[in-house]
Amino acid sequence: MEIGYQTVRNKILSAAAIVGFFTILTQIGGFAKELTVAAWFGTGDALDAFLIALLVPSFIVNVLAGSLSASFLPTFIRVYRNRGLAAAQIVLTGVITWFLFFGLVLSVILIFFSPFYLPALCSGFSPEKFQLAQMILCALVPIILLKGLSTICAGVLNALDNFALAAILPVLGPLSAIFLVLTVGDSLGVYALVIGTVLGFGFEAFFISKAIIKRKFSLRPRLIRFDSDLRIVIGQFLPMIAGSIIMGSTEIVDKGMAAALAPGSVAALNYGNKIIAAVMTLATTAIGTAVLPYFARMVAEKDWKNIRRTLIFYLTIIIGIGIPLAVLIYAFSDSIVNVIFQRGSFTAEDSAIVSPVQAFFAFQIPFYVAGIVVVRLISSLRANHILMWGAAINLVANIGFNMLFIHYLGLKGIALSTSCVYLISFLFLVFFATRLIIQEERM
Repeated sequence: MEIGYQTVRNKILSAAAIVGFFTILTQIGGFAKELTVAAWFGTGDALDAFLIALLVPSFIVNVLAGSLSASFLPTFIRVYRNRGLAAAQIVLTGVITWFLFFGLVLSVILIFFSPFYLPALCSGFSPEKFQLAQMILCALVPIILLKGLSTICAGVLNALDNFALAAILPVLGPLSAIFLVLTVGDSLGVYALVIGTVLGFGFEAFFISKAIIKRKFSLRPRLIRFDSDLRIVIGQFLPMIAGSIIMGSTEIVDKGMAAALAPGSVAALNYGNKIIAAVMTLATTAIGTAVLPYFARMVAEKDWKNIRRTLIFYLTIIIGIGIPLAVLIYAFSDSIVNVIFQRGSFTAEDSAIVSPVQAFFAFQIPFYVAGIVVVRLISSLRANHILMWGAAINLVANIGFNMLFIHYLGLKGIALSTSCVYLISFLFLVFFATRLIIQEERM
């Protein structure tokens, strides 16, 4: 058993290193994009409109694609390992068909009802700024289907122990946006950023789809029999999507509340979380992507001892590194913002607003990253209903903390609220994951 534990741990570390390396390259591209956007648009109305418009389709992407990946991958791995490629293809075809249909319907609804829900997110916008946000929203809707398809394909590649390609392809998004802004930004303004964003998602979907096809899988949608495997996927997807909707609503709540503050607050909140999000994305993409297939395999083999040891090992590392890192970012937040963002239209006044926001956002790092590892374990245990209830608690806590901290701290109170929410979320997840493992061991 000791050899098995060391083997699994080493494989996860190897996969995490591969994903982490390519994610760093992707993050470099993302930073280059943010620097370009900051220099080109500053914290002006055009960027505010773009960020609010991007918020809604991005939320849908995270809900659909993220939920599908977590609910689909454990079943896909079990079927592929036990019954082979043909049976796994049936699962993949059913998931793709269902996703494309649901995604198309949702995209139409998103555009048609935008005059009804968008004003709630743009409460501090002028009529012209609101109209710009609505037009950008309609242009960005295609990323829902493009990123959803990419995420499903990435899950399949990871299940086949191919982690590198799925990790590097997202760099096409920021590179495409940079190219369009620099080449046609003068003539198209913020629409250069919009077009570049959509093209980047399109390129990612195209290349990762080709990789799946080369591995003898078909991505052609077609109606198939609704068998027991698909019922398991849907049964895990429904609570997962509910939880994702609730949890994703926290970002909408945050930016909606920021939009009601001083002009430029949405952009300032966005910049304040850029460095923090980059750190968390690197860690969660590397570790979260690597552990899910191995957790799923250990659950299928009922290897509870190694599951517990693997979980403790990674949580110890994450907390041990994450807390000192958060303190360092908090202490040097002014310098970080000045060096990275302060140029072009991004002024010293902007830095003074963004710096304290970033400082308070930093404390979410250890708890967010550690929470993702526990989420992967809970998904592998096919207990996504726990994630749904946890997300509901997070949303309520987020609204309450926002109202409290904004009153005393202003915009940076939203950042402090976020950090408190992820601490509560982590404690909740660890408690129920431990209970699940104990229950499974006794069965």
